[in-house]
Amino acid sequence: MADQATLAAAPEAAPAKKGKSKLLMILVLVLVVAGAAYWFVLKPKDSAAAAVPPPPEKGAVVALEPIYINLAQSHFLKLGLALQGTKTANVKELDGSEALDFAIEVFSGQEMDKLSDTEVRAEFKKDLVEKVTEAYPDEVMDVYFTEFVMQ
Repeated sequence: MADQATLAAAPEAAPAKKGKSKLLMILVLVLVVAGAAYWFVLKPKDSAAAAVPPPPEKGAVVALEPIYINLAQSHFLKLGLALQGTKTANVKELDGSEALDFAIEVFSGQEMDKLSDTEVRAEFKKDLVEKVTEAYPDEVMDVYFTEFVMQ
């Protein structure tokens, strides 16, 4: 008799379990649709992109006196620089000594053949611009070569 009671209860338990899994499936489907709706429709705009300030406006250019830098194999470079100030920078008080020091650091000891290649020279200039703009935050936005003579 116990076997008949167990068999009789088993068919009733199976539909209840099937109903719970169906309910769980519907709940998961609703969550997926709600997540997709949020992602495509209600998602807030990218705050990192909105927080990026616009590039600074160009201000006055400060020309520095040319310097001579020793290159490899007894060659030298006569390098003239100009610093592109931002519109908000006080260029009258801008001291270019640190920029010249970075130029010496970047170009000292380089081979004349390397610096003759425009792509290599552009990489050196990029390195110089990064160092100078970090040293003069909100004051200098670019560096120009006014003289670049090797001998």
